[in-house]
Amino acid sequence: MSGLFSLRGTTAVVTGARRGIGFAMAAALAEAGADIIGVSTSQPRSGSAVEDAVTGAGRTFEGIACDFADPDAVDALGAELATRGVDILVNNAGTIERAPAAEHPLELWDRVVQVNLSSQFRLTQAVARPMLERGRGKIIFTASLLSFQGGINVPGYTAAKSGIAGLTRALANEWAAHGVNVNAIAPGYISTDNTEALRADAARSTAILDRIPAGRWGEASDLAGATVFLASPASDYVSGIVLPVDGGWLGR
Repeated sequence: MSGLFSLRGTTAVVTGARRGIGFAMAAALAEAGADIIGVSTSQPRSGSAVEDAVTGAGRTFEGIACDFADPDAVDALGAELATRGVDILVNNAGTIERAPAAEHPLELWDRVVQVNLSSQFRLTQAVARPMLERGRGKIIFTASLLSFQGGINVPGYTAAKSGIAGLTRALANEWAAHGVNVNAIAPGYISTDNTEALRADAARSTAILDRIPAGRWGEASDLAGATVFLASPASDYVSGIVLPVDGGWLGR
């Protein structure tokens, strides 16, 4: 049974790997046996904490810096990764900007949609082509509870994460028959930089906790099992899903 979840002999790309959810995903994939290419806007080639976690698990690590707000940089990254025999692509890089919709600056909208949606498609398109030729591959997007709900003061983020849910299904429809599984994970309220403002707001934090059946904020490590599952042979007949890891929030 354990072989179903083994990633030994595979190479995984994790974007947004330097910290938070991406860090936890990269570490979990390494523990399962994957070598890791970690990509973040400020990812050093060597000497990072995520590298230490990966090499500590006995796997190799390569760091690549890429600005996901720059389409040309994303295209260059995709062209490079397309030559690297990538088995698993985890599209986790993202950003969030908070402002009421009526006053939401358009430059913030454009940046959030570019980083969280457009760059995800561009990179996936490039990396998936050799996967489709080989007849195997795993692609995992980081969606959000706001792939299902509207949120407050984050119109660009909600639009992009709703788009990720649709993109997951669209790509799965085209690629499942070619051996490439496309799925997404929707984290709940996880204790990361993106939720710092919510956790610092006593009223909002209390309201959020009151709705979570698990009774706590999630930790980035709570995403580890879902990530390994969707990257492994155990999920070979799973395609086009958005898997919530939310402490029961959506079931409330």
